[in-house]
Amino acid sequence: MSTRRSFLQIAASGLIGGVAKAKPSGRDRVERSPDRRLHFVQIDVFAFKRLQGNQLTVFTDARGLKDAEMQNIAREVNFQETTFVLPRPAAIEREQGVKVRLFTPNEETPFGGHPTLGTAMVLHNRLTRETKEAAAVSKIVLDLKVGKIPVTFTRDAEGRLFGEMQQIDPVFGKIHDRATIANLLGVKPTDISDAAPIQTVSTGLPFVIVLLNSLDVLKTLQPRQAEIQAYFAAESMSTDFFYVTRDTRDAMVGLRARGIDSLGEDPATGSASGCTASWLVRYGLQKSAETLHIEQGVEMQRPSHIYASAETLGDKITNVRVGGHAVEVAEGEYAL
Repeated sequence: MSTRRSFLQIAASGLIGGVAKAKPSGRDRVERSPDRRLHFVQIDVFAFKRLQGNQLTVFTDARGLKDAEMQNIAREVNFQETTFVLPRPAAIEREQGVKVRLFTPNEETPFGGHPTLGTAMVLHNRLTRETKEAAAVSKIVLDLKVGKIPVTFTRDAEGRLFGEMQQIDPVFGKIHDRATIANLLGVKPTDISDAAPIQTVSTGLPFVIVLLNSLDVLKTLQPRQAEIQAYFAAESMSTDFFYVTRDTRDAMVGLRARGIDSLGEDPATGSASGCTASWLVRYGLQKSAETLHIEQGVEMQRPSHIYASAETLGDKITNVRVGGHAVEVAEGEYAL
């Protein structure tokens, strides 16, 4: 037995020594090009505390990336959205805004609320560090596929940075049957408020606003996603429901909300919040220019605080504003 053990030890040591001394031939060497380094910042949006709100990764200089590479990176990040900043000369950015592209894990999207606010916050923070003068950076305009979206910056009473975007004017679309929608949501028609019609609204992305009568119904909601996808299959643009209730049980919160789709739940939906404020003002459920505090993400332990308003101008709804806080949580590099 000892002879066999000695033989194995000698053989093993010889093999290891041979491997350690061996050098690859020229034919076996793999030539590698230098990695491209892509700086990113991760930020929690519509939150003033870290590990709350809606997560976003912002790539601060995506010049040279192909469309497919952006999509693959967004899939790798696997957040609701990932944004790619494409810097241009300062004179062009002053005139046209900062060019930014938005991707979900599955596709490019023309607009998103938390990606817009989060990206603008990251740019603001970087400019402030570079100029050492926060007051000089009071507005950043993002050039998105939906158009130019200005984001203005102020400080709240506690000194925290607050960003507010002006979304494009709302487009009011199809009105939906209450009984049909109740069946898709697995609730009773009487669980849905009749104070205003169930309607599709878009300020860049379309949402169907569903006002529920009870917080209990909102909290226990289990939409039939397969049937909902079939219901929206004929729409020209991806459309989702946005569920809200005025039964907040909190004097500081005007609306509780949930955004649930086939991919899961969204902690904070800034685009839908602009649609909701527009819809509420149109039907007299919110005063013109009054700021509404919307709380979302509670059920998934990512509480988010969104502040939204809209104004009446004649027979139009305009000046749709959605704002909130955001806090950076991570910074690093991707290597491609």
